[in-house]
Amino acid sequence: MRGLFAQKAKIRSSLASGVDPENDMNAARYKDYFEWEEGAAQAPSHRILAMRRGEKEEFLNLTMAPDEDEAIGILSKLFVRGPGEDSGEVAVAVKDCYKRLLSRSMETELRVASKERADQEAIRIFARNLRELLMAPPLGAKRVMGIDPGFRTGCKVVCLDRQGKLLHHETIYPHSGENRADKAVESLNRSIRDYEVEAVAVGNGTAGRETESFVRSRVELNGAPVVLVNESGASIYSASDAAREEFPDLDLTVRGSVSIGRRLMDPLSELVKIDPKSIGVGQYQHDVDQRALQQSLDDVVVGCVNNVGVDVNRAGVRLMSYVSGLSSRLAANIVEHRNENGPFMSRKDLKTVKRLGPKAFEQCAGFLRIVDGENPLDASAVHPESYPVVDRMAEDLGCAVSDLVSDADLRSRVDLESYVTETTGLPTLTDIMAELARPGRDPRKTFEAFEFAGGIETPADLRNGMRLPGVVTNVTAFGAFVDIGVHQDGLVHISEMADRFVKNPMDVAKVNQRVHVTVLDVDIARKRISLSMKSEPGVKPAEAARKTKPEKKRETGTKPETTKNRNQPFNNPFADLFGNK
Repeated sequence: MRGLFAQKAKIRSSLASGVDPENDMNAARYKDYFEWEEGAAQAPSHRILAMRRGEKEEFLNLTMAPDEDEAIGILSKLFVRGPGEDSGEVAVAVKDCYKRLLSRSMETELRVASKERADQEAIRIFARNLRELLMAPPLGAKRVMGIDPGFRTGCKVVCLDRQGKLLHHETIYPHSGENRADKAVESLNRSIRDYEVEAVAVGNGTAGRETESFVRSRVELNGAPVVLVNESGASIYSASDAAREEFPDLDLTVRGSVSIGRRLMDPLSELVKIDPKSIGVGQYQHDVDQRALQQSLDDVVVGCVNNVGVDVNRAGVRLMSYVSGLSSRLAANIVEHRNENGPFMSRKDLKTVKRLGPKAFEQCAGFLRIVDGENPLDASAVHPESYPVVDRMAEDLGCAVSDLVSDADLRSRVDLESYVTETTGLPTLTDIMAELARPGRDPRKTFEAFEFAGGIETPADLRNGMRLPGVVTNVTAFGAFVDIGVHQDGLVHISEMADRFVKNPMDVAKVNQRVHVTVLDVDIARKRISLSMKSEPGVKPAEAARKTKPEKKRETGTKPETTKNRNQPFNNPFADLFGNK
């Protein structure tokens, strides 16, 4: 029975009795599943989770079972041994047993197994999207103006220095009449001059495109780029304990503007302050195992922070708490020590921090950077325990460590084999030399400003066939969502992601990727935009292949090649759980 359910069970969903989708918009969201059936073993994670959510909200009825006659036939062969009346009673008992007990038990096991599989896939997609978002290219240490846009309530404007410190904030009303718009221009021009603004970050929420166009067309930017920044989760941060501790006297919207500006400067440092589930790059994240999801997302954040490294003289408690070896308490002690004694001048000064013992120092030191410190290696990923090796290299060449860092010719003369010891192998030495070539290098890509198509600001401006630039905001199991600057992300279905067959959308797209898409359809009433990334939208992969490659004629008398052996046993995706061999 377990093998039968695993191999041949069908997931069937139908509209629940008493539900009127014509008058209930929440029910209408599940219209694709009012009459749906597919194999349980092949059902993708997003459909399983969607049907389960519809059942939980009592809009759908959901069953998972194979053909009833086939299941009863299997049981009858085992237990019904003859044609007599007694065998007839056994047959009745077999049928009653299956319908009332066994089928329900097997369906429960299948539901658990399919949910676990769907959870794993959804968590994997969420984790990968989060990593791409956290590793987005930073603008760097620039003086930034952050704008949280709005129509009626105005736009909250802040000016930040190169370390992200708030210097100035005000509210302007560029969309409330010409008089107020003129005053807004004067205020922005004055702030840009007074605070020597080097870049302008505009949130992509309500009035985002309109505010971006206003700033580009009417403000004296003096060469400063205007960048539309994804503000997902900014409101969550502005109401958080971290924001209240940093800006106790400021309004929530002002804190949100600060977050928008800092996201442009360094997305990683700002996004770690927000619960990853609030960032908006997941797929049914509220329906999956929350403990497994949180563990996976925390691992991603820790990996990204340690990969990039942390400037110990600039980072806050939240960011440093993700460094390996540091707890929230130790991170707070480092910040407290820095505030009381001034910036750290060397990594060895970290040993004077309260409760930061030798073991914690050994774990965290390689991930903490000290820019312009006493030792040039403190700004690199070289661990302090490897400093003596670099010192010997410099001594053997008759130069200083700083010369070894700055002079490629000196580094080329180092014979790594001669420095191999029992504790320091050749791979470690190779990594050290790579780090000396680019000390403190940032693994993230170089920042490039992006601009949406001009004049396209709302879904009503879209027309079928338009070719537009966009940014991927989320990748799911069924496609990718792309922001084209109209306040509503469009969906590129998996069938429209490339001219070839695409099995996994993540093979083609990733969060923050710049793409060009073609508008296929716009449904303003349902707030749906269909897009395509194909060179010829709507053409099937097989048809596209035939256009570029002539069809191969089959030779007479030969059998066509097959891709699957029909006699091969079915690969049971639930075998580990069910234990059937």
